[in-house]
Amino acid sequence: MIIYHITSEREWQAAQLTGQYLPQGYAQDGFIHTSFKEQVLKTASRFYGGQSDLVLLKIESEATAAEVKVENLDGGAELFPHIYGPLPVTAVLAAATFEADASGQFAFPAQLSD
Repeated sequence: MIIYHITSEREWQAAQLTGQYLPQGYAQDGFIHTSFKEQVLKTASRFYGGQSDLVLLKIESEATAAEVKVENLDGGAELFPHIYGPLPVTAVLAAATFEADASGQFAFPAQLSD
């Protein structure tokens, strides 16, 4: 299953040096928030508006070696994938710069399209 994660360029560069990725919020949340392709733009607009230096990671969930649960923890109906453990950089199929345009709208990077 292909899933996606938005992170900062700084965190992604650090992960490449260590071989694994854990976002800042992992200790508090206990998992890595990810999205299905059709959820990425809504997630970006909701949580990352006004931020720069973002990267979108395309992940092969079966290569994580961690449990991936598709669930809703916020009480809504929409299900999201969560990675319950570190993300090995080898599970990341591709990474692309993920910036909003001048009007604040995100667009899915063409280089990550299937």
